Amino acid sequence: MANALQQLIRERLDLKGWSYGEVARRGGIPRSTVHHLATTDRVVRMPQSTTLEGLSKGLELPLDTVRRAAAEACGIHVYGTEGTTGQPADPEVDLLIASVQRLSADDRRHVAALVESLLDRTPKQ
Repeated sequence: MANALQQLIRERLDLKGWSYGEVARRGGIPRSTVHHLATTDRVVRMPQSTTLEGLSKGLELPLDTVRRAAAEACGIHVYGTEGTTGQPADPEVDLLIASVQRLSADDRRHVAALVESLLDRTPKQ
């Protein structure tokens, strides 16, 4: 069964009649990258932002749609489309929230301690 990113790419290629090369040219990314993302059953890590932006442009799809499919292909659930302020959510925050659940209990404690120390810093004047 195809992962979410594979499915998104394949559906778009079928709909538009495009090749991997056409998507790559439109998005300014290597053909090999498009091919890899379209054919890899399990994406091990989240593609770089520039790759997702190029794929979004090449597929003529919103970046958020491509980012969510890539996250799902990595086994990461991205929560909501809006942050608590009603503004669009920060994709790095979504990724952190989703990824922390995959850490060991010991690693989560380290992350929590780091966040607490960063939040407790007083601004430099």
